[in-house]
Amino acid sequence: MRKKRTNGHTQMYVGQKFPLTIKRLGINGEGIGYYKRKIVFVPQALPGEIVTAKVTQVKKNYAQAQVNRIRQASPDRVTPRDNYDVGGIELAHLAYPAQLQFKRDVIKQALAKFKPRAYEEYDIRPTLGMDEPYYYRNKAQFQVRRDANGQVVAGLYRPNSHQLVDLPTFSTQRPLTMKIIRTVCSIIQSLGMSTYNEKTNKGAVKTIVVRESFATGQAQLVLVTNTKELPQREQFVAQVQSRLPEVVSLMHNINPGRTSLVWGEETKHLWGQEYITEKLGQITFRLSARAFFQLNPAQTKVLYDEVKKALELAPNETLIDAYCGVGTIGLYVARDAKEVRGMDIIPEAIADARVNARLSGLSNVQYEVGGAEKWIPQWNRLGFVPDALVVDPPRTGLDQQLIETIIKYRPRKFVYVSCNPSTLARDLVQLTKVYDVEYIQSVDMFPQTARCEAVVKFSLRG
Repeated sequence: MRKKRTNGHTQMYVGQKFPLTIKRLGINGEGIGYYKRKIVFVPQALPGEIVTAKVTQVKKNYAQAQVNRIRQASPDRVTPRDNYDVGGIELAHLAYPAQLQFKRDVIKQALAKFKPRAYEEYDIRPTLGMDEPYYYRNKAQFQVRRDANGQVVAGLYRPNSHQLVDLPTFSTQRPLTMKIIRTVCSIIQSLGMSTYNEKTNKGAVKTIVVRESFATGQAQLVLVTNTKELPQREQFVAQVQSRLPEVVSLMHNINPGRTSLVWGEETKHLWGQEYITEKLGQITFRLSARAFFQLNPAQTKVLYDEVKKALELAPNETLIDAYCGVGTIGLYVARDAKEVRGMDIIPEAIADARVNARLSGLSNVQYEVGGAEKWIPQWNRLGFVPDALVVDPPRTGLDQQLIETIIKYRPRKFVYVSCNPSTLARDLVQLTKVYDVEYIQSVDMFPQTARCEAVVKFSLRG
């Protein structure tokens, strides 16, 4: 077998097997061990386990391996409910209390890497988990194909591949969502509707998207196609109406050609409403097909209650909600404040935020299209100086211009909601030049995965 020499003294090659003790979990939930000082990443392996690792990839500074055999199992190892090789369940073999501990540790790992001011003294609170860490996802986007036998299948790809794994069950999804997806597959099959073929770039139905409202139990169904027209449109709509009474909104999105993006630019209304509504506490949200909304409404309420607690708004105080999206955080805390202003660079999100404010009977909110780095100085010049700021950026973290704007204007109350500990720790390096971190509260929004959310409460120094 061909050997790969990686440095002067360590040889490693694909297919090689060796015993490995797993020291810790990496940020993606994979086991980490060391073979002759070389770091080895092993998905599905847990800290404290001794495994026989089989090398799958060798790089200059690390190797990837798979578990060939578990020689000594961790007491935290459990039998996962789903036995599929797909993303979204990468920690399903780890007992839930240990998952919560891992999510707190991920924040500590990120802080130790970036070393923001006084990071060793931070109060990093235990992760807030779910009583029932399954059946929480209110949305599914499953690819649709035909298998070798011509059967319509729907599911997710194997990691780093385009091999579709059919998912007849998936225990992080809502039962209704799964029922709708399986029924739609059956309708596509019975009507002989054309499905997309990636190799030939031909065929129609590419993706089934289902979103369910926890508040109403109603669902929205979107078929994404490679073609302009939906084949057997009338028959399809009639079948959905008769077999899926929970579906109150039926949409068609057109996304032609080979692309890694789920959505195309054009969305057509097929039948029913153009949106569904969801509630968080007293706030009503209208969700159109492409509107962003948190995937776990039960834990979103937990997360936003933590934001509310960290902001401690008084009735005479004003708040800016940067990266406001459809208005979720700002609307949730608006009744505690004198005024809330939010901004986002996506015009559709701002349109939705304005509607959601109206639906929730809130008149003390204002939403604008554009970045916070534009609006904060502009409002400041017009005499609107906020008492508090909340930011909930994407996984890439805060925009550099916004960090500079925050440091310049220094709102007295400041809360950062993060969905990525690495970019949070990086941003803290600059933010802690003027702010102290009072505490970091992690919240588990995605049980069975390695993803972690955190609420950071700051206090202004001096």
